[in-house]
Amino acid sequence: MPPLAASLFWERRDTSGVEHALVDTRLGLYARGTAAAVDPVPYTCRYELHTDPGWASAWIDVGTEGAGWARTLKLELAAGRWRVTTAEQGDLDGALTAAGHAGAGQPGTEEPDLLYGAFDVDLAGSPLTNTLPIRRLGLTKAEPGVAHRLSVAWVLVPSLEVVQADQIYTPVGGGTVRFATETFSADLTVDDDGFVTDFPGLAHLIR
Repeated sequence: MPPLAASLFWERRDTSGVEHALVDTRLGLYARGTAAAVDPVPYTCRYELHTDPGWASAWIDVGTEGAGWARTLKLELAAGRWRVTTAEQGDLDGALTAAGHAGAGQPGTEEPDLLYGAFDVDLAGSPLTNTLPIRRLGLTKAEPGVAHRLSVAWVLVPSLEVVQADQIYTPVGGGTVRFATETFSADLTVDDDGFVTDFPGLAHLIR
């Protein structure tokens, strides 16, 4: 596995945790990353992500692991349709219940057709994946104020359940892109390459 030239490291703000990604942007994005957090249960998440040259997601391979459980997920996009492969070991539901949380959904999705038309993967808690639509749509240089409504494949962590989600990205100007869902909005600070340096309430980049 070849070494990658660039490194990004975020500290979480919503919980105790970090994310470290190694990236190559010569032909779209290729990234390998590791995230760790204590909520809702202590877990480690490792992922490998690849886009096409236009920054549309091609595939993501994700694994999460905690005390007594482990899960894996692979999402692959071809001809607009997502193929989903999953595996699990142990008892994540039991770990969540013991920590006072509701049980987790199953990894993957039983209705992959709902993801048709989604060109971006959003890995929950990861500011790296917000860069995918920002770069794919050229939002760092786009006219401010024009909103782009997207359908994304949202991967919940640590369960690795995949759901369709609607998101809105609006360039504000001055290195800022507004990210919004039906119930949430935040102004993301991005660098010249479209990588998120500050996601209010979620994470900030440590240089």
